[in-house]
Amino acid sequence: MNPTEIPYIIYAEETPNPATMKFVANRLLLVSGATADYKTVADAKDAPIAKALFNFPFVKHVFISFNYITITKHDSVLWEDISYELRIFITDYLNKGNVVVEKLPEQKVAADSSFTNTVSINTQHNAPKNDIENKIIEVLEQYIRPAVEQDGGLITFKELNDGIVTVQMRGSCSGCPSSTMTLKAGIEALLKRLLPDHVKEVVSEAV
Repeated sequence: MNPTEIPYIIYAEETPNPATMKFVANRLLLVSGATADYKTVADAKDAPIAKALFNFPFVKHVFISFNYITITKHDSVLWEDISYELRIFITDYLNKGNVVVEKLPEQKVAADSSFTNTVSINTQHNAPKNDIENKIIEVLEQYIRPAVEQDGGLITFKELNDGIVTVQMRGSCSGCPSSTMTLKAGIEALLKRLLPDHVKEVVSEAV
């Protein structure tokens, strides 16, 4: 680490999902707005920190956002036995100047309202096919993302089919016992209010 740089400080924060823990940094880990989701060590080929975390036998899933890492553990261990070890490991890894992510996952999204031009951005939403899908993504980004990021998660758009919106639960949202309430009382109610002629229901799938 450059001696003039502010050292990384990591603290652990519980989430509504008992299987996940959020490790928050005092400095950016990724560019603002970017996320990266890794379910296996093979997925993490472009993310050295995730690959290193998968060396711990109790790490099941790694989700990285702009200033935090959400780790999902296997049920065979307790957080009280591993959270300190993980916090120290992440702190040391970052302060040694090691790379977090070499290449972020990229997807094509619409560059204008015609949906014929696309640009590559670091997002995990599926690319919108029309104005309604684009508005759904805007709602998720503006109203939903800030709230779920506080809990170490992310909810992304997958598709709209016959009025049914499918979203994907990532990070601490994946498998969280309270995610159904968030989905129905939060996302579904909001989308039905803002897009009443286009959204009938919101369903989710874990990734």
